[in-house]
Amino acid sequence: MANDGDTDALYQESEKATLHRSLDRVRDAVLWKLEGLDEEQARRPMTPSGTNLLGLVKHLASVEYGWFVESFGREVEPLWFDPYTDEDMTAGPDETTERIIAFYGRARTAADQVITELPLDALGHPAWRKHSVSLRWVLAHLIAETARHAGHMDIVRELIDGAAGDHRASAV
Repeated sequence: MANDGDTDALYQESEKATLHRSLDRVRDAVLWKLEGLDEEQARRPMTPSGTNLLGLVKHLASVEYGWFVESFGREVEPLWFDPYTDEDMTAGPDETTERIIAFYGRARTAADQVITELPLDALGHPAWRKHSVSLRWVLAHLIAETARHAGHMDIVRELIDGAAGDHRASAV
């Protein structure tokens, strides 16, 4: 295999850049799971608990706002649901795929601003926890949380139309 200088650079970047890149990779997998689906498919409950793709994206947007933005003292956009209940796991009739994807995009942008501006050892103070957390811990936690739900989404998407994997297949 040829040695690609650009690829080598990925393995030599800073800890923060590596963590952020890892988060972005699973975030992108989440969005890929909605590509090409109509509204009915995106919100179709595929498990006995009602898990659906759109609800999972709404939940992930909510947790990005909570962990990255609210915990580090930044302003969260006004939410139209209670993020401390299962309301963030469901998509109501007025919550279109477009609306939820835009919400996820805004949460992601707000989180990225915190990640960019603060050092990894900066402490955040989640209102729902007794202890402070470092940005490093939040990044690791959100990589795991997002990857976990991307796995759920992979199964749900496969049940809908057979598409599986963490990224779109390359054209050969």
